[in-house]
Amino acid sequence: MITARLTHPEMIAALAAAGHGSTVLLTDGHYPAKTAVGPNTQTVHLNLTAGTPSVPEVLSVVLDTIPVEHATLISPSADALPSAVQEEILQLLPDPVPIAYVGRHDFYALARKPDLALCVVTGDNRRFANVLLTIGVLRRG
Repeated sequence: MITARLTHPEMIAALAAAGHGSTVLLTDGHYPAKTAVGPNTQTVHLNLTAGTPSVPEVLSVVLDTIPVEHATLISPSADALPSAVQEEILQLLPDPVPIAYVGRHDFYALARKPDLALCVVTGDNRRFANVLLTIGVLRRG
């Protein structure tokens, strides 16, 4: 039995097979996960109900599982500023992880690259609740 917070078998397998520089995509329920992911991506649908689980809830567990060296978010449109869910995401990311903001289509292009190892579709129904994580290296004391 696994005693870590993350117990989802497909997510564990995809993260274990990924390495430094691979990417992990956590999406809201609006994300086009069938067409806007890379060819090597394991897609996991966790969208149980509208709103559950949220991207920040999943992000919290993923951050306990892998080191992150970079994060990319979608630049919200002017009618969506400020994005409360993006503030929640930023609060969870460890310092000093660099954050980049890109337009929606550029974000989709990044997610379609062959280094995307895992896409997790959540039930989050808030706009711009998407984050692309670049896996870092383990640092042993």
